[in-house]
Amino acid sequence: MMTTAKLLLHCPDKPGILAEVTDFITVNKGNIIYLDQYVDHVENIFFMRIEWELKDFLVPQEKIEDYFRTLYGQKYEMDFRLYFSDVKPRMAIFVSKLSHCLFDMLARYTAGEWNVEIPLIISNHPDLQHVAERFGIPFYLFPITKETKEEQERKEMELLAKHKITFIVLARYMQVISEQMINAYPNKIINIHHSFLPAFVGAKPYHAAFQRGVKIIGATSHYVTTELDAGPIIEQDVVRITHKDAIEDLVNKGKDLEKIVLSRAVQKHIERKVLTYKNKTVIFS
Repeated sequence: MMTTAKLLLHCPDKPGILAEVTDFITVNKGNIIYLDQYVDHVENIFFMRIEWELKDFLVPQEKIEDYFRTLYGQKYEMDFRLYFSDVKPRMAIFVSKLSHCLFDMLARYTAGEWNVEIPLIISNHPDLQHVAERFGIPFYLFPITKETKEEQERKEMELLAKHKITFIVLARYMQVISEQMINAYPNKIINIHHSFLPAFVGAKPYHAAFQRGVKIIGATSHYVTTELDAGPIIEQDVVRITHKDAIEDLVNKGKDLEKIVLSRAVQKHIERKVLTYKNKTVIFS
């Protein structure tokens, strides 16, 4: 496949930004294959995602970022990220005991749907080691207690650094991630959780929802921040519930929704279609 560059940026909105960015690419003989932009008129912020082929591009791949920063990044006070299609992101999966999200992601991965590498799976329980072995992915066990949490997470971070992990997916990982790890992977840790309407907290949300007679249950995937379950939202969806659904039906429908929503969020991240600004996301099509 043709190697492409993907540029995502945001900056204060000013006239001429779109023209200058596209001109930089076309003057240097780049063939633009994707372009999307959005202006937040409340914050007065310009957002953009552009992708172009590098086959005949005059600027060497390793110098594009420096050129762009010097010519436009500083001029427009841009916050930008540059990615190349021939460099695969490296994803670590964290799991506990529930397998539905893990199976769904590994099935997509082995089917070749995602341009990503998964060097390892980390867990605080041994229950899903057989799943990792079935898919031929190394499994690392880090049992965690209140007393050992800090030391175990330090070892996890060393392992992540060793394998050059670029982002983390919490596939129903039932541990709170420390501020240290969150800061090491800003907007690079993706989580999934149920999101009921109305919301139910506690250990058995599906039981509480059943007692309340809800008509909709949902799931939310978001980036992890230091505020629990309050990070920038990447993907959400809902499914209808009726009086005929038992608690087991709610649980099963919830699991189906969770794995789909999480995989959608992961795919958007892999494809570099998510831009975060403050505590919100811009999702490009």
